[in-house]
Parts: sequence; C-alpha cells; structure tokens
Amino acid sequence: MIFLNALSVAFDNYHTANPAIYDHFKRFTFELIGAGRKYISADMVMHRVRFESEVRGTGQFKCNNNFVAAYARLFMLEYPEHDGIFRTRRSREDLTNQ
Repeated sequence: MIFLNALSVAFDNYHTANPAIYDHFKRFTFELIGAGRKYISADMVMHRVRFESEVRGTGQFKCNNNFVAAYARLFMLEYPEHDGIFRTRRSREDLTNQ
C-alpha cells in the first residue's frame, strides 16, 4: 500500500513488521462473517486478537488503536466482496489513496 501521511506511514511500517496481527484479524473477521454477521466492529476484532495473544501467554500482539481503522480498510480492500462489513468514517486516506 502507498500511504501519504505520517500515521499511514507508521501503519504501513508496523503492518510490514507484524504480519501475524493481520492474519489473526482476517481469521477472526471471517469467523464472524461465517456466523452470519452483516456488520462487524473492527475494534471488537482487534480486542480479540489481543485477548487471544494474552490467553496463549505470548502477549505479543500490541497494536496501536489508531491502526484499527487501517486494518478494517485493508481487509475491505483485499476482500471487496465484504466491502462495508466494517463501518468506517471518511478519512484523509480515503482521499489520498485512490
């Protein structure tokens, strides 16, 4: 992804360095889709990623709350058939990453 503002650059760097977080984010999102959810809270998914990390004793998934919306947008970009599964607010990224 190409990002233009400082937060987006920080997310891109973080995402590249921590691919397992997005793997878990996708897995838990697909579980909710499979359970019939029409809309999903990206915050809820990220909290589960963190929870599972703690339960398993690794505690390795520390993610800035500012990145949650970026993970939601990335998921919907990667899986356009699920566009709108996360409700997002308009952001500068919507304007600069077209």
